[in-house]
Amino acid sequence: MRLVRSINLSCFLALLSSFCLEFSHATDTIAPPSFIKDSDQTIISNGGEFKLGFFSPANSTYRYVGIWYAKVSESPVSPVIWVANRDKPLKTPSGILTISEDGNLVVLDGEKTILWSSNVTSSVSNMSARLLDTGNLVLQENTTGLITWESFQHPSNSWLPEMKLSTNATTGKNVQLTSWKSSSDPAFGTFSAGTYSFNLPEVFIWNGSSPYWRSGPWNGMIFIGVPTMKARYLNRFSLVDDKEGSFYFAFEFSNKSLPFHYVLNAEGNLLETYSINGKDWVVSWSSLTSECDVYGKCGAFGNCNPKKKVICSCLEGFEPKNIEEWNRGDWTSGCVRRTPLQCLKVSTGGKEDKKDGFLKVTMMKTPSLANWSSVFEDECRYRCLEDCSCMAYAYESGIGCMSWTRDLIDSQKFSSGGVDLYVRVAYSELGHKNEQGKVIVIVTVVIGIVFMAMCTLFLCRWMAKRRGGTCLGFHSEENLLDSKNQDKLQELPIFSLEELTSATNNFHLSNKLGQGGFGPVYKGKLLDGQEIAVKRLARTSGQGLEEFMNEVIVISKLQHRNLVRLLGGCVEGEEKLLVYEYMPNKSLDACLFDSIKQELLDWKKRFNIIEGIGRGLLYLHRDSRLRIIHRDLKASNILLDEELNPKISDFGMARIFGGNEDQANTKRVVGTYGYMAPEYAMAGRFSEKSDVFSFGVLLLEIVSGRKISHFYHNEQAASLLGFAWEMWNMDNLSTLADPKISKSGFEKEIFRCIHVGLLCVQDFAKDRPTISIVISMLKSEIVDLPHPRQPAFTANQITSENE
Repeated sequence: MRLVRSINLSCFLALLSSFCLEFSHATDTIAPPSFIKDSDQTIISNGGEFKLGFFSPANSTYRYVGIWYAKVSESPVSPVIWVANRDKPLKTPSGILTISEDGNLVVLDGEKTILWSSNVTSSVSNMSARLLDTGNLVLQENTTGLITWESFQHPSNSWLPEMKLSTNATTGKNVQLTSWKSSSDPAFGTFSAGTYSFNLPEVFIWNGSSPYWRSGPWNGMIFIGVPTMKARYLNRFSLVDDKEGSFYFAFEFSNKSLPFHYVLNAEGNLLETYSINGKDWVVSWSSLTSECDVYGKCGAFGNCNPKKKVICSCLEGFEPKNIEEWNRGDWTSGCVRRTPLQCLKVSTGGKEDKKDGFLKVTMMKTPSLANWSSVFEDECRYRCLEDCSCMAYAYESGIGCMSWTRDLIDSQKFSSGGVDLYVRVAYSELGHKNEQGKVIVIVTVVIGIVFMAMCTLFLCRWMAKRRGGTCLGFHSEENLLDSKNQDKLQELPIFSLEELTSATNNFHLSNKLGQGGFGPVYKGKLLDGQEIAVKRLARTSGQGLEEFMNEVIVISKLQHRNLVRLLGGCVEGEEKLLVYEYMPNKSLDACLFDSIKQELLDWKKRFNIIEGIGRGLLYLHRDSRLRIIHRDLKASNILLDEELNPKISDFGMARIFGGNEDQANTKRVVGTYGYMAPEYAMAGRFSEKSDVFSFGVLLLEIVSGRKISHFYHNEQAASLLGFAWEMWNMDNLSTLADPKISKSGFEKEIFRCIHVGLLCVQDFAKDRPTISIVISMLKSEIVDLPHPRQPAFTANQITSENE
């Protein structure tokens, strides 16, 4: 009898254990008492994208805990994107992955020895591990949901979308990739990859502690040392700088249905890979394509050109340091100057020696370890020339002034892309022979050009006056594009007028998307099928060349998921056009204030739009390399993509702030009344807080579904701000909220947004929160919000919208 009971109890326990295991397999979570045992037991992320379990690499019998793509089979490029016990494999299939008593995630062998642990010292017993659809494995406290550890902070050799490669100069903590030892051994290899910033952020690969490859500096859209990375087609990467010593790179892949990641292989090559059929992996880019991509291949002051039979040469004005080594193909000793620099020294005869100068080398990968300054190009050249220690300089529109005060290392000649590098050499290396004659010729040509332009302008205006018309192309408030502006346009991808005319069907009325102060905007389709939006400067536009160039200069330096992307431009004859990514849902006002389209905007979508605008504004004010004040933030300048994600557009009025500036004044007030802060509308004073005011107006419009420009006489308030203030004082915010969302079950969140909106539109700029604080308020990270003061323009003041 006892034997039978013992057998039944054993069977029951076995069944219970089996039930627990099966239960754990059906979820994306491991929580005590469940665990994963090495017998083909796995957990799968909620959307079925990734699996977590035990595996053996190719040509190995050792067992490891790893994460791999659930929908992709084995292939030559390993789909395993993370490994736990990299240096302590199991020699037999006897391992267990579980939560330990101290709350850590651990890998145990058959003897219950810990081979790997998440090693969180502050863990508690009430913990669980969850596999997300991003491929991130997180350890979190069950009661609060607080994440105490995540695999994205401890990556292996793979970089996935939403994973952040970061550097913190203050704490010294870096998040980096580390290669496998070999394709069959995931132990820590010799190569690592991550972010690095001497003065400018880049991505580096290291071999041990030595640089092995680098991307070149980030210019806000691309890495300028990767010539195949075209800003026109690529919108994946973003840089976030917290201004406190930490920054990180992350990326998104446009086609989220394809498995996609970067992998640092055992040879130190960073590969961009994706799977198109669930079986084979395609390598679409690799960091190392030639010997020239290896860091410092040609030594100091050397120039590497993979197109040449002998890839290394010295920069002009330099010669090999060791000619015998150089002739043997050993270029590591690099090059030295042929002629010492004069550096503005005064000679013994009391006369100034001939000044050093610069030799221009085109289409170059800039050398390593650049100094950085925000000055313009002419000042950049002058500063380098006046600094005896400055060896070279370069200017790139998205970065600014780069200069080098040490040996030029890791220069490379590109066949396309790159920047112009100006290398300092002695006067005798410049090849001057008849300097005075050259100056005379240049001055003569300039005078001739100016004289011809004046004659043409006079003749044009004289003929226009006789005909009773206007002199097209010579408006009083603007001139023709000068050479400096032409140079700035060359920094963008250039479209031909013929190409854009064809794309828009000759700017047909049926393709017109809208009309703004700049002019009409048309939908178009390029020959490759890419849809675009073409903004065409109207001849009668109140905005002219200044706004056109301002938009080019400002937005070409920026890249963020919540900013519209400028694809290129066109200036031919009297035509001035800008080309943007196409937004299928047009602008926010077209959706928000349309009784039919408004139905698309439930509260979750509206809050996503509010958050997205806030993130974009935070990037402009704080996270981009430049501080940008938009000055014309309004519903018609918020575009919506196919998923109704917001993108801030129209930077014609934007202004760049210097490092120490916090406000500025202008005699020319531009923008849209109703969205303008009072200090700007009345005194021309603008700052980050004037953008915050506009954001507050937008926030109240989104919540209420009402336009700022409408009067509400039947509600006894002169404007939306006045009506919002009255409802606040009456404690009747539900009346302000759009009826389509007011009964959605999110009343608390809606009322909080109204509260934040009223804080943003307070009369005095000093009372308004910064955009970073606004975002914290919206996310409820700040629990107790201050009481708002009376908004500006609550009486019948400025309420009409001026487009």
